[in-house]
Amino acid sequence: MTVTPITIEPMHSMYNQQTGQLLVHGFRGKFQALTNLNDGELALFFEKMFDYSPADPASQRMVALQDGEVIGSISIKWKSESERNQQLPSWKNFRRFGKWNLLKMFIGLSLLDHKPQAGECYITDVVVHPDHQGKGIGNLLLQWTHNFAQTQPSLDKLSLYVAGKNPRAEQLYQRLSFHTQLRESSFLSHILFKEKKWSYMVKRLK
Repeated sequence: MTVTPITIEPMHSMYNQQTGQLLVHGFRGKFQALTNLNDGELALFFEKMFDYSPADPASQRMVALQDGEVIGSISIKWKSESERNQQLPSWKNFRRFGKWNLLKMFIGLSLLDHKPQAGECYITDVVVHPDHQGKGIGNLLLQWTHNFAQTQPSLDKLSLYVAGKNPRAEQLYQRLSFHTQLRESSFLSHILFKEKKWSYMVKRLK
């Protein structure tokens, strides 16, 4: 039996729906603790975020594809040479979700946001579809990120946050040469996501 190869490609609008559904698999626990949106509504919310959020030249999302199916994704960003305030998409494109849900979602996303410092390539999220976990797809995405960052003269480290309730993920990143640089506690994060403790991890490139 021939196994179709997995390719890592830049995010394209044709993948918005599948990637929105993928993010629900990875993060439903956090956002369903925050709102009363079900899986389908959350997937649609993320899809609309991809559709309507302004493009940021200092960021990149990649998808892992097999037979045309999105089975993994990783998002990174770095410090922009020209500072500008991040714009939220227009509310009118999200009315169906309700004002209260929208307010909580945008507050939650803002809380999870991290502003990279000079030289830092920050991994915003990495997620693999449950049916394809354990196949090395996460490692492929992280390897792509490592290779990309090494080609950028201005970048000298990778970084990410891991929730304290996910020690297995922290151990995985440690095996990939990430080191826990800081442990933080956030009361607001605990209130919104039931996640109080976070580990900030860094991998030096140079």
